[in-house]
Amino acid sequence: MRTYRSHDDYLNEKLKNPKEAALYLNAAVAEDDPALLLAALAQVAKAHGVTRMAKKVSLSRSGLYKTLSRGGNPEFKTFLGLLHASGLQMTFKPGHAR
Repeated sequence: MRTYRSHDDYLNEKLKNPKEAALYLNAAVAEDDPALLLAALAQVAKAHGVTRMAKKVSLSRSGLYKTLSRGGNPEFKTFLGLLHASGLQMTFKPGHAR
């Protein structure tokens, strides 16, 4: 019988690639929902290993989980640190006038 990977396993494998992670986070940003962006960032951190990512941003594992939880509010320094540790950088482009 053929074995299948779970969606989480597939996603974690793909998000280890910085190009895929960038596309994933850009899609979350496009939704203009901070909670969705935080959830996407948490998924990227999970793909790279929460313990490893926590060490890179000088937090405990539980501290990083708390920061990236639904009610979390990461400091900008932590946000940038997670991007850098994932092989990503933040860029800006002109938006639409509202």
